[in-house]
Amino acid sequence: MRILVLGQGKTGKLVAEVATERGHSVRGLDVNDNACGTALTAAFLADYDVAIDFTTPEAVVENMRAVLGAGAKIVVGTTGWYAALPEMLTLAKSKDAGLLYGTNYSIGVQVTMKLAQQMGAALDAAGYKFSMVETHHVTKLDKPSGTAITLAEMVERGASHKLDLPIESVREGDAKGTHSLAATSQADRIVLTHEAFNRRGFAEGAVRAAEWLASRTGSFDFRDVWEKL
Repeated sequence: MRILVLGQGKTGKLVAEVATERGHSVRGLDVNDNACGTALTAAFLADYDVAIDFTTPEAVVENMRAVLGAGAKIVVGTTGWYAALPEMLTLAKSKDAGLLYGTNYSIGVQVTMKLAQQMGAALDAAGYKFSMVETHHVTKLDKPSGTAITLAEMVERGASHKLDLPIESVREGDAKGTHSLAATSQADRIVLTHEAFNRRGFAEGAVRAAEWLASRTGSFDFRDVWEKL
């Protein structure tokens, strides 16, 4: 399979490495090669089966417009752009393109999200109050993280109503990502924590998502399809 990796930061480079390990042909583009998505013409994209984006919230929107507008396929690992999601869903449908997006491509995080939903269902009615702390590296732009927002949504999905769930965002060093969801009552406290030791789980999930998307069109949220990969 021919994969185009957009973004040559730490995660983007690891995505390219993992894709190569899995036998794919890979090309990477950084911002200097692709200012405002200008490199992503229909003719250029025709040489690739799928693109994987790990750029910035600003760059990814232009990249998606270019890729989806050409009727091509893209896996989006970048977070912080979701105000533009309705536009991207409409564009993907109108061009018969492929869009797979998600706040976190780690399989471990996806399991954590299912557990968070179960906590919401079991503990909200019992009077527990929920809170969360998420920690990432100092260069992460969005606060709270997309993963933290999704975890909160999963708790609310389990509880079946909107909750007051405060999220504390910590930015320090080169932290890879830790999310701790706490449920507290007058009697006890339950804590669900996912800690990433490195970025490999994100990269492997994104490459597997690209392999899955390559034979499909339409729009998909990773949390709804990860078990099918």
